[in-house]
Amino acid sequence: MVAEINREKVRESFHKRAGEYDDYAVVQRRVVAKLVDTLRREQLHPDRLLDIGAGTGNLLKRLRELYPESLAVGADLAFGMCRTAADTLAADRVHLVNADAERLPFASGCFQLVLSTSTYQWLTSLEHAFTEVRRVLSPGGLFCFALFGEKTLYELRDSYKAALKSGPDRSHSFFSAADVQSALERAGFSGAAASSELEVEFHRDVPELLRSLKKIGAGTATPVAAKGLSERRVMLEMMESYQKTFGREEGIPATYEVIYGLGWK
Repeated sequence: MVAEINREKVRESFHKRAGEYDDYAVVQRRVVAKLVDTLRREQLHPDRLLDIGAGTGNLLKRLRELYPESLAVGADLAFGMCRTAADTLAADRVHLVNADAERLPFASGCFQLVLSTSTYQWLTSLEHAFTEVRRVLSPGGLFCFALFGEKTLYELRDSYKAALKSGPDRSHSFFSAADVQSALERAGFSGAAASSELEVEFHRDVPELLRSLKKIGAGTATPVAAKGLSERRVMLEMMESYQKTFGREEGIPATYEVIYGLGWK
């Protein structure tokens, strides 16, 4: 179980960064591409599909190419993301809805396919959100998604803990693949499966990494975001520890664990 997450803070952060998100979301683009490859192998023909946490519309754009006859709907908590996606997809048959993954404003059984990328790590609990997905799926429908798992940004979080020395650790924590598998099963999905793989990107230094996270709206995932934890000493020691422990010739690595999951109704 992850620590309590301030959903309003997450909403505001992604709302503000919608215009520059795509310039920095390198790993997120890779995840979209891999999810689309998975869908191709499934050879589905959905009449109606839903992308939860649609962001700037990258996945929806690919889905319109893959399923040109489908009615496609995107939902996102951040209004700025919905607006950016609407602009990006203006020429496509896509509907955007400003909505919460935990309270989907759709009738039961209205989608044959529900998808999501890089979204569910921002929830405190998965089971309720997954139950909502199963509710809006029609019988025989597929839920296919990806989220960031427990090894995500471990270099940053380990370096922060080393610098903190004492006091509460308020850094963001992530779900494990076992957590995801269990939540799918508890929500009632059949054929539930969750697997993970690592993606690594490199940055020149720690400040560049922190700026990049902020640019994609993920500043709330950094351990220095909470009040009282961004004092100069902790910041400087964290950056020194990160560089010393993980630095390489090509820069400092930032690891993302991507958990891919699917389940059938």
